[in-house]
Amino acid sequence: MCGIAGFTRFLSPIGDITTLQNMGNAIAHRGPDASGEYLDEHVGLCHRRLSIIDLSEAGQQPMFSTDKQLAIVFNGEIYNFQSLREELVKNGYIFQSKTDTEVILALYQREGPACLNKLNGMFAFALWDKQKQRLFLARDRIGKKPLYYLAKDGHFAFASEIKALLKLPNFNKNINYNALYDFFAYQYIPDPKTIFKDIYKLEPGFYLTITAQSIHKQQYWNLSFDQTSHQSEGELKEQLLQLIQSTTQARMISDVPLGAFLSGGIDSSGVVGIMSQLSTNPVTTCSIGFDDKKYDEIKFAKIVANQYKTNHHEFTVRKTVEDHLKHIVSFFDEPFADPSLVPTYFVCELARKQVTVALAGDGGDEVFAGYEKYSIDAIENQLRNYFPNWIRSRIFPRLAKLLTFFQAHFFRKGHTLLNSLSADPAMGFYLSNAQMTNTHWHALINNNTRVQLGDYHPSQITTQFYHNAKAEDHLAKILYTDIKTYLPGDILVKVDRMSMAHSLEVRAPLLDYQMMEFAARIPSFLKFKHGEKKYILKEALKPILPTDILYRKKMGFSVPLAHWLRYEIKELSQQALLNPHSGLANFFNTQNIHTLWDQHQSSKQDHSHMLWSLLMFELWFQRYM
Repeated sequence: MCGIAGFTRFLSPIGDITTLQNMGNAIAHRGPDASGEYLDEHVGLCHRRLSIIDLSEAGQQPMFSTDKQLAIVFNGEIYNFQSLREELVKNGYIFQSKTDTEVILALYQREGPACLNKLNGMFAFALWDKQKQRLFLARDRIGKKPLYYLAKDGHFAFASEIKALLKLPNFNKNINYNALYDFFAYQYIPDPKTIFKDIYKLEPGFYLTITAQSIHKQQYWNLSFDQTSHQSEGELKEQLLQLIQSTTQARMISDVPLGAFLSGGIDSSGVVGIMSQLSTNPVTTCSIGFDDKKYDEIKFAKIVANQYKTNHHEFTVRKTVEDHLKHIVSFFDEPFADPSLVPTYFVCELARKQVTVALAGDGGDEVFAGYEKYSIDAIENQLRNYFPNWIRSRIFPRLAKLLTFFQAHFFRKGHTLLNSLSADPAMGFYLSNAQMTNTHWHALINNNTRVQLGDYHPSQITTQFYHNAKAEDHLAKILYTDIKTYLPGDILVKVDRMSMAHSLEVRAPLLDYQMMEFAARIPSFLKFKHGEKKYILKEALKPILPTDILYRKKMGFSVPLAHWLRYEIKELSQQALLNPHSGLANFFNTQNIHTLWDQHQSSKQDHSHMLWSLLMFELWFQRYM
């Protein structure tokens, strides 16, 4: 895994070799093994290398084609590069290294942008075509690897992380207010926006072509749910297991030590079980636990570790959170508030002491309908169909408004439910899962923020993807929506930043695009069947995992957030949230933040998710603004 950055110089020199070096140094944690730069009159490229495949100097980047007309900087892994390499050799290409990077160069030289259709992996790369005076940037189909770019006044720059772009001379840190609202609604900022005006995320499955005249963005892949398979459950189950086995095996190729995360959940346990069957040596596994037994999954991880006799390692998150929190948050260049970033940081730290590459179960919940929110959504849709439209549209909103006068948790839940039931299924899905209600948001923001936002509302992100989904039923539409928003915007960002903080590469077999295309063809009733989430995946993994793992209640990678805010991180949080000179004061009514804090500390109400989001924003603001 690596870090990349660079810029064009078509109009005027946006930077020089020192700028490139500064950009590379900003993301040195992504690639501590080597660095390299390339600069000519039109473009600058830099690379930080974490050596995984071909550890020799032949793998150094920027890498050049044999005719020196192409230069590339690449972040990621191409899992089918060996078969592509064999095909290219048969066609006369002579390789100078054993890397997947050179395979991309050769394939692009032969096929241009169409080469992306043949690549199976996680990647973000920039390729300079000297002859055509064209810079080509691409991001993998699912969004495993990040790629940010700045486009303003004819200038263009790119990087694996925003912090590298902040090294550009004369960059103005202007806040994107719509993205600010997105963050507090979702706890992350969905593509293509970032917290900064003029900086964007390249969406998964897209590429950019940059010349002196234009910047062109093109989608090369999308996931479709409209080709439902008519095979039997038994056939689908058998094919699914075979596919998981093959995608896992493809991700076990490495020239450095390799292991796995083991949470005790179905997805990571299934990956570990298959790895153990494919490996001649015990698999190295790593698990994170908590003192609070409600959040501790170590006992479940031990069941799988004992079954497969893995080389197992554990770490319990105790009163170390406050000491590490500012450092952990510093790896996110824009506000990010998924609380599981904390245990993810520690499991990556633990894993890096043992291995350089770790396999994980990411993607199983989005692909096979594993989250509890899908169960809640199913119940809401049943209720939505039960009540006549006139009751939902006229009576429910009035009842919801009435419940805002009551502060108890029960009434707040009722308020959310009634608002959701009064809306259509797309808007209802947003309202049930938004991290901050409209009522709380408008009570918190100051007048300037209200003016800057105008009539913007984050729900349009969810509803747009829902309605654009090529899908035949409601569950497929919300799975597509999560795969396009929550998966790349939250889950994959969290794993990338926390793993790269420790120079650890993480691979996810369940996020193979062929796996996802196959899963998209599985009928929705086999993913969520009679209230059973991930039904078909559990059926496929029955030969691999014990019943105690397959059918236990899902915990997720949760943390005792309400308790932390009252105890472990109380002092840090109080200093950040109640400071009259805080960054929050630029956007919010600080007196209302005080009220939320006092109510939470008295244990009368649980405002943990709102307070946590405010805290994450403030810690980000202190470091980057």
